[in-house]
Amino acid sequence: QVQVVESGGGLVQPGGSLRLSCEASGTILRITGMEWYRQAPGKERELLARITNDGSTNYADSVKGRFTISRDNGKNTVYLHMNNLEPEDTAVYRCKAEITPRGRITARYWGPGTQVTVSS
Repeated sequence: QVQVVESGGGLVQPGGSLRLSCEASGTILRITGMEWYRQAPGKERELLARITNDGSTNYADSVKGRFTISRDNGKNTVYLHMNNLEPEDTAVYRCKAEITPRGRITARYWGPGTQVTVSS
């Protein structure tokens, strides 16, 4: 069974940094697009960053220049390096991966999320 799980969230002071990880597990043929989202209470879900199978990246304006998405295909893992964090970055961060399991059709899988809180 394919599973996607985030890790690395926590409490950080303004101006600090965190690295989030999102690992996909299971019998996987390939992973194409991998994305990071966040959602704060009372706000809409926001797409933050995307990385394709060939390494191309895109970022939301709200995080461009501060966040960096990367992937390790050998580990089926995508990372989100977050720098210069602000209280406005406080949210639940979730990963979505487009995955083709071996012998099955391609589908998109969500992780349960990891909480990031930026506060003094």
